[in-house]
Amino acid sequence: MTLGATSALLAASGSLLLGTTPKVALVAPGHSPTINTHWNYSLSVSEAGRPVAARLSAEIVDPIGGVHPVQFGKSTKYVTNWPFKGSFRDFIIWPPDSRGIPLVFRLIVEVGGAKRVVNYSVVPRT
Repeated sequence: MTLGATSALLAASGSLLLGTTPKVALVAPGHSPTINTHWNYSLSVSEAGRPVAARLSAEIVDPIGGVHPVQFGKSTKYVTNWPFKGSFRDFIIWPPDSRGIPLVFRLIVEVGGAKRVVNYSVVPRT
């Protein structure tokens, strides 16, 4: 192997290790969800324009700093370290006692060693 080929190989392996920053996009119907109805949201994660495998944790942060995990749909499972590839869709049913309270819908996405946090402010309404 020549010196030029060795340096090219090292440069290529270094760029693979560094990678690119994952792009995380949240789509939600607005910052004022209606209580007792489905509030659908979707999340997409890509790197260099291609869907990638990731892990997701979803939580609700209340005004006094309490952190509450989000249930997956109507099940009793929580969206905590949930594996998916490319896109994730779910819904939240905001309870009546959340009406008028400013909350933060937090999504923590981990792709390989990279971690991205998306904070989305909501105030549930009637």
